[in-house]
Amino acid sequence: MIANSFFGFAKNFALPTAILMTVSACSIGGFGGSGAGSPAAELAQTTPDSSQISQVQSSALPAIATVCPPIKVRQGGGAIFSYLPNRVGDASALNYQAVIDGQSRNCVVSNGLITVKIGVVGRMLLGPNDTQKSLNLPLRFAVERNEIAVFSQLYNIPVSVSPPARSQEFVKVVENVAIPYLGGEDIVIWVGFDPQT
Repeated sequence: MIANSFFGFAKNFALPTAILMTVSACSIGGFGGSGAGSPAAELAQTTPDSSQISQVQSSALPAIATVCPPIKVRQGGGAIFSYLPNRVGDASALNYQAVIDGQSRNCVVSNGLITVKIGVVGRMLLGPNDTQKSLNLPLRFAVERNEIAVFSQLYNIPVSVSPPARSQEFVKVVENVAIPYLGGEDIVIWVGFDPQT
């Protein structure tokens, strides 16, 4: 059964024009620190094992076709900035910034599982110090089920800007993310830049 078949991405999004701010590191956004007990550590490279999936499948209730968890941008994870050393927050020292413009998901529900296809579209923009025209953006996809991570994966998204262009769109799609499902669970799909990992 297909749940929420919408999976289109708009080609043009309004870009933020005033997102330069003073920050305390060379980049902001992401899923928090990487130390033990931090959100990033708890979410790092998580996926349900076969016993978890089997347990849910064996007692699965019929799922209605409209079940598809919401997808949200992690707080602070919607943008990432890079500055010259010791000049964080200085607009004239900006190397680049990247933003998430939109996100979507598509779900198939059967046999105690929600299988999700997740996608994000965004854009990288060069700053005045445009020395980096090719780089990898750290983008994390995660799924929480009743506030417990059942999937988390960091992807390095390659983006290149070819002169005379000053920006470049990027798209990342992750397929076949399996979420154990009985019915009534609180499930959230998270996306966001994760420069701390």
